[in-house]
Amino acid sequence: MATRDTPRKRTKGQPFTVRFAPETQWLIEEEARRTKRTRTALVEELADEALRTRLFPGIAFHDDFPFREAYLLGAGIEIWELCELIDRYPDHKTILDGFPHMEQKHIDLALAYREAYRDEIDGKIAENNRPVEEWRRLAPFVRVMS
Repeated sequence: MATRDTPRKRTKGQPFTVRFAPETQWLIEEEARRTKRTRTALVEELADEALRTRLFPGIAFHDDFPFREAYLLGAGIEIWELCELIDRYPDHKTILDGFPHMEQKHIDLALAYREAYRDEIDGKIAENNRPVEEWRRLAPFVRVMS
């Protein structure tokens, strides 16, 4: 089954023109300058995130490009982190008992988001679970807790 990740692997769609109000235009230009990105890339990211928050009410995004993360409002956890917990504790009871702000609606939302953006979520989980030896090579100055 194709996920919403699939179209992002294709070439770009047809261009179209959009005009913003002067204040919006200024904010876009300033954010593009601050993040050292093109206006097009920035507006595409903003539109993508806005549409995702409409498709999945209860999620938001935080951090700066390129480290933007989808997280669950009111749960204090990123979606990929909750999905990793769900993989470890599929009965959900351990998760609900262990996180005071966690509700079943957060689990349901995380699972729905993962279904739509499987490559994104599974990629973040895989990155988090790299072998300790790789992390030591990447950051030899960081002490790895075992």
